[in-house]
Formats: sequence, structure tokens, C-alpha cells
Amino acid sequence: MDYREEETIVEFRNEVKGFISDNLPDDWGTLPQGEGYGETVFPITRSFQSAMAKRRWLTMAWPEEHGGLDAPHSQQMVMAEEMAYHRAPGGGGNMGVQWVGPSLMLYGTDAQKDEHLSRIADAESWWCTLYSEPGSGSDLASLQTRAVADGDDYVINGQKIWTSGAQVSDWGWLAARTDPDAPKHKGITMFMLRMDTPGITVRPLINMAEGHGFNEVFFEDVRVPKTNVVGETNRGWYHLAVALDFERSGIGAFAGGRRTVEEITEFAQDNKHLVDARPAVRYELAERAIEVEVGTYMAYRIAYMQEHGVVANHEASMSKLFGSELGQRIAKTGMDLLGMGGTVWSDGPYAALQGRLSRSYVSAVSSTIAAGTSEIQRNIIATRGLGLPRG
Repeated sequence: MDYREEETIVEFRNEVKGFISDNLPDDWGTLPQGEGYGETVFPITRSFQSAMAKRRWLTMAWPEEHGGLDAPHSQQMVMAEEMAYHRAPGGGGNMGVQWVGPSLMLYGTDAQKDEHLSRIADAESWWCTLYSEPGSGSDLASLQTRAVADGDDYVINGQKIWTSGAQVSDWGWLAARTDPDAPKHKGITMFMLRMDTPGITVRPLINMAEGHGFNEVFFEDVRVPKTNVVGETNRGWYHLAVALDFERSGIGAFAGGRRTVEEITEFAQDNKHLVDARPAVRYELAERAIEVEVGTYMAYRIAYMQEHGVVANHEASMSKLFGSELGQRIAKTGMDLLGMGGTVWSDGPYAALQGRLSRSYVSAVSSTIAAGTSEIQRNIIATRGLGLPRG
């Protein structure tokens, strides 16, 4: 494949950069992000995505009939790359755009598509994903949240955990067990439900970086209309697996990593005494820069495959695995440079890079767990990519 960009792509990249500059406040980079859902930043996020929606950029790869531009994957990738590099809230965290909408296109009824796709494309509804449970993370098929048919409704009881953005979401995308006697992969059904439905309780989970992105969600006799079932009853695991493939293919980790490596390098150049104290950091920065380039081309390859009608399954797992583990290495390199200065979290006079590296260091491990652990990704690469037998 040829990685050189056509003139139209270069022009579009410049247009995206201009849009970001025009639609984010000048102090965006200094605001306490709070995992993107804080009281200060979330209204800015929704406003920014509304501006994107007016251009149909929020759902640019969607078919035109559903509110998109039917844009090629390469153009969508450029958008995601620039948004991640500039730390702009350009679709990240908006699960309605990332996989609820695409899943509805595949498995939803006409009525469900009519009700939800246009609202997602117009940035009018925000979604969270209700998958993981306290005892069902990597082994998600073992989930125990129950949905029992009762007249025209299902009654939901159970608990979900690590639910990103539940505190600000309008709708939830829920996996629940509808047949407890079936094999664990064959008794799950997918539901849509409003997050203000009686019986739903959302409690915050504050992470080590003092961010409130995660929540635990409790369901107590929550009634959901049967019309909110998505796809076939008891075949939700297979619909869910497709949604996870949407989640795992992106360039954001490498574009964001490139920005961080550049910032660390610039900081090192301005603070040579720190480099003199830890000379090996020069080699670490060079390695991180090379790894960012490698990861970028891995992500480009996935977009190329998708654009040519090839399903990038284990390739997406390779990109996810490399990107999430690279995030840890970048954070460690930054902390190696900062030394004791890396323990300062605030934006005071002793904080380097506004304390961003310190927070990144304590939160980077979570990226190797979210959206499928590194172990799960390696299993996918081994079995689907290398054809190795299951152990």
C-alpha cells in the first residue's frame, strides 16, 4: 500500500485542524479533564460535537441515509488522527457514534433506526455501554444481569461496572442474560434503555488520577419494553462481538502518543539538567518515537483494509494491543525524565506539563484492560491471526 496522502486528504487534514482551532476554547488544554465527563469540560464536548454534527463529521463514515457522508475510511482515519493529536473531543467517548449506531444499522429494526440513528448523528443523544460486571470482565459471556420477560416488557435486575460516562448518558446499550439455562454464549440479549428509567442507580468510581469516568450501575426491577430488544433474542453475544470490533480499530492511541512524545522531547530540550541526570532517557525517547511511527502505520493499514472490503479482525487486536501497551511505555519514559517532579499533580509552579504525565502514568495501566485485556488481544492474534490451536 502507498502511505502518501492525496491532495484532497491533505486539504481535509488542514480543514480539520482549522475546525479544531475555531471550536475549542484557548484554555482547553489546561482545563481539568476529569476523564472527559467533568462539569467544566463535558458541556464543551457536547457543543464541539454538535458543531461536528452540522458538518456531518461526527458520523462521516455512516451511509448518507443515516446522517453520514459515506466517507472513505481513510478520510475518517484522518479525522480521528487529528482529533486525538489535538486532544479534541471529536467522537471519543461518544459510544453512540462509535458502535451503537453501526450495530443498529446491522441488527436494529426500521423503527429503532428511525428513532435513534438521526439523534446520534445530530449529537442529540449520548450513550454508555453496559457490559462488564464485577465478576464478568474479560470473560464477558459469564455475565449474570438478568432480563426476564413480563408481558410487553423485560424486567432487568443486576449490576454493571466500569461504565464510562453513565452519569451523563441519555441511553444505555445493555447486554443481559435472557436464558440462564443456555450455554453462556447463547443466552444473552442486547437492549437499549433510557438511563433515567426508574430502578437505575448510578454510583461514581473515582480512579487513581482523580477522574470520574467510570461508574457502577445497579438495576432493580427496571422495566424495558420488548421493542427495545436489538437483534435476535439470546443471540446478543454475536451482536456484541461485532460492536467490540468497532471499538478496537482506531488510530487515537498513536496520534495522542505522538503528541505526548513531542511534548516530553521539547521539555527535555528546555531542561537539559534533567537529561544530564538521566542520560538513558535520550534512547527511551528515540524508541518511543519509533514505536509511534510503527503503530501509526499499523492503524493506517487497518483503514486501508477496511476501505478495500477486508475485515480487519486480528489486525485490529494487534493495533489495540500495541497502542495500549505503548501508552504505558510513553508514560514511564516521561516519569523517568521528570524524576521527583513527576509526583506533582497540580498545575502549580512545580508541575511539569500541567501534571499531565503524572496522571497519565497512574491511569495508563487501565488502557491494557479496557476494550479487551492484552491477554485477550494476544489470544485473538494467536488463534485468528496465526492459526494456533486453543490451549
